[in-house]
Amino acid sequence: MPLATAQEVGAARRPTLVRQVIDSLREQVASGEWPVGSRIPTEPQLVEALGVGRNTVREAVRALVHAGVLECRQGSGTYVVSADEMTGAVSRRLAGAQAAEAVEVRRAFEVEAARLAAMRRTREDMAALDGALADREAAWRSGRVDDFVEADAVLHTVIVAAAHNAMLAELYASFGAAMLRASIATGVGDELRPEDHVDHHRLIDAIRAGDPARAAAEAGAFLEV
Repeated sequence: MPLATAQEVGAARRPTLVRQVIDSLREQVASGEWPVGSRIPTEPQLVEALGVGRNTVREAVRALVHAGVLECRQGSGTYVVSADEMTGAVSRRLAGAQAAEAVEVRRAFEVEAARLAAMRRTREDMAALDGALADREAAWRSGRVDDFVEADAVLHTVIVAAAHNAMLAELYASFGAAMLRASIATGVGDELRPEDHVDHHRLIDAIRAGDPARAAAEAGAFLEV
């Protein structure tokens, strides 16, 4: 059996090296070193920092651009546009979605999350839920739309966490980064009006009572389309 040439060996090793660089770049994003919206180092800087060739860096960046994590902007640089590949994929899929579709997706996630949370919540979960609910109500009373949207999103994320389903939490986090806050903001509008307030106390009480059917019904009631 003939020995592989140096060129063939290099070609075989190259995908592994590119994968290592992709993983390194992804870690910078995941760790928060390169937050969403920030510009990553230039190609020469990455070459020096990682100790690899330009082509390897270029391929790794191109792969993350294709995955929706990075975006190249002509004359400006390369920017982080999502925290991970899943968020990037969800963002692209939801970019052209209608508001009604986003609400339907929220409903699918949140109804099941509430049902599971009612069966699996712990004492620590309930403490987190009560705190998030109090923050949501305080944000509503403040009259600041942005604060309320964030507090409402946090409460729903805490409910999903109380479901203790890692896959559900991961998928919901990707949806949340792409669409949740926009969906909430659309429902709220430009002003917090008393007649538009949606009480979540009954939802949290159903989870506390361990009543999955009532929790699911409460979660779905304010997400009708």
